[in-house]
Amino acid sequence: MVIAIDGPAGAGKSTVARAVAAALGFTYLDSGAMYRCVALAVLRSGGEPAALARSLTIELGERVLLDGEDVSGAIRAPEVSELASTVAALPEVRSAMVAQQQRLLGSGDWVAEGRDIGTVVRPQAELKVFLTASEAERANRRAAELGATQEAVLAAQRERDRRDSTRAASPLRPAAGAVELDTTGLTFDEVVARVLTLATAR
Repeated sequence: MVIAIDGPAGAGKSTVARAVAAALGFTYLDSGAMYRCVALAVLRSGGEPAALARSLTIELGERVLLDGEDVSGAIRAPEVSELASTVAALPEVRSAMVAQQQRLLGSGDWVAEGRDIGTVVRPQAELKVFLTASEAERANRRAAELGATQEAVLAAQRERDRRDSTRAASPLRPAAGAVELDTTGLTFDEVVARVLTLATAR
């Protein structure tokens, strides 16, 4: 079974997907970490993103490994986050990452989160959820996570939302048949419980 969880930045996809996977005994796939790995490689080498995306070995699990190196912390740096959104808009990069994700999701039980899991990577997923929240709440969550001001995060978030929703390759949108879940005002446990209820009903 594959549970696809998509949504914009700050909607809680990663934490919710990780908790749902743990509760069900499924494997968690953080697609965003893969694009962050490409961005980190670009920042380090100055190489061409598409070529790097095709050549990198990315391993996901408790830690994120890039060509054998644990980069779990490095890929969360603000400059990596900013570039990740840019490289993720490149069709050649998305093609390389989608191919890797589809291979992973081809067998086993997964909770996969990102921005195009239900629309492109695994449209046949047994459960598709589109998590969202108000712009202000998403910015507040990211600001608390990053230790940044709400104003700075909100400006970056708006630009990222614009890029994600207007890019030619796999624009951000709810997948056909997805359950849209607005997490504004909900606690983390409440969101996880709602997704688990949807999963067990499948």
